[in-house]
Amino acid sequence: MTAPIERVVIAGGGSAGWMAAAALAHILRGTGIAIDLVESEEIGTVGVGEATIPPIRVFNQMLGIDEGEFIRATQGTFKLGIEFADWWRRGNRYLHPFGRHGDDFGPVPFHQQWLAARASGDDSPLSAYSLTSVAAQQGRFGPPPSQAGRTTVWSTFSHAYHFDAGLYAAFLRRRAEAKGVRRHEGRIEGVELDPQNGHVRELVLADGRRLTGDLFLDCTGFRALLIGDSLGTPFEDWSHWLPCDRAIAVPTASVAPPMPYTRSTARSAGWQWRIPLQNRVGNGLVWCSAFLDEGDARKELLANLDAPAQDDPRPLRFTTGRRAQAWVGNVVAIGLASGFLEPLESTSLHLIQTAITRLLSWFPDKAFDPRVRDEYNRLFVREWEAVRDLIIFHYAAGEHEDTPFWRHCRTITLPDTLATRVDLFRATGRVLERDGDVFGRDSWLSVMLGQGIEPIGHDSLAHAVPAADRAKVLAAMREIIGRTAASMPAHADTLNRSFRAALAPAGN
Repeated sequence: MTAPIERVVIAGGGSAGWMAAAALAHILRGTGIAIDLVESEEIGTVGVGEATIPPIRVFNQMLGIDEGEFIRATQGTFKLGIEFADWWRRGNRYLHPFGRHGDDFGPVPFHQQWLAARASGDDSPLSAYSLTSVAAQQGRFGPPPSQAGRTTVWSTFSHAYHFDAGLYAAFLRRRAEAKGVRRHEGRIEGVELDPQNGHVRELVLADGRRLTGDLFLDCTGFRALLIGDSLGTPFEDWSHWLPCDRAIAVPTASVAPPMPYTRSTARSAGWQWRIPLQNRVGNGLVWCSAFLDEGDARKELLANLDAPAQDDPRPLRFTTGRRAQAWVGNVVAIGLASGFLEPLESTSLHLIQTAITRLLSWFPDKAFDPRVRDEYNRLFVREWEAVRDLIIFHYAAGEHEDTPFWRHCRTITLPDTLATRVDLFRATGRVLERDGDVFGRDSWLSVMLGQGIEPIGHDSLAHAVPAADRAKVLAAMREIIGRTAASMPAHADTLNRSFRAALAPAGN
């Protein structure tokens, strides 16, 4: 019988470190496993990830976090999706909403019935069948009624959050330390390996302290001190698909009630984000330095803000890609140490979350069975490639060619996994779904249609439902979705009534 893990050492704090610490402290309680986290206040955090996708709710619920307490502690607002402006063509907007479109009826998925109706002259947009989309477009949000069941329109509704990632890390730190996590202040100066198996044996801090552990989590961000510097795990560069390599971020004051969605606007050499919090608006520009220098990028961002900047823009340099493996020896990389994907689809915190929950599902013992490690890495690769493909698609499917950057994007060769998905949808209206997809059928539908991919055909089995019956069902869906959305309060009213933070500290 192999020996169980006795001590976990987390290298680095920030969102990745404290999400890991809080989750492990909660799930591993009663096992006797000690958890240490080392971070240095001298080292700043990147601070991305203020916009999220719905699984963050599952993570918080797993930790027993009350939604109201969480939102008030993090200056949070609700998020129903992402609006993409000028991505397909200049002047075009579409929403990638959370939740489902309609309900299946007949022998085919709902969207095939919608395609069949459209082929017969019905011009109602797909968004009319999404409660989340209709509510977002009207600036409304209300939590589902407590009595809402799986058979009601509310079963199609979903939401996530916007929040201050620095405040979230502090919130989780308080919970983790209350459950026994020991925080060590200090800079990691060295990493000592076991000469027999190459595993990390201990971390050496600047003041000479040593932290010994069995399992190490590398949450050191882009520095990747353990997985990269010490273990030499290769980095797979995806710049040929995703050429953006710079970002700047700046907060502004809120000048209007917060809308319940993130906005992404295509710019001359990349895109700009807008994330509404309770106490401010987070703004930033992601761009490709081969087509735009930093000075012009700053000017472009500052010229497109809704209010004056409250601080100097903070720059960030990155290379899109991932480590060849996220788990090597006794080290698991979480967050930026494992790779970077720009936050176009708000997956930064999600990839941290799934790394943690995957580790808990495949938690090792001191033998570190390579079969456990290999399965973890297989799932890691599949997940990152799935997110990568959706982000690539946004760039490659744009039809505007008004700048050198966007003309370059038109030359991107799609990965086979993405090309197959797009070709199948264009020909048949079918959405290819694979195990491990982060974004399901409804997400791909919204984005492919929003980016101008029009299916040539649809599933002929949709016609098993007579056209008149189909029209009645679709009309009834639109009616109940419109009525339900109209009954919701304004997003700002929901925040003011139940979720308003008592204080408004400056965001990170």
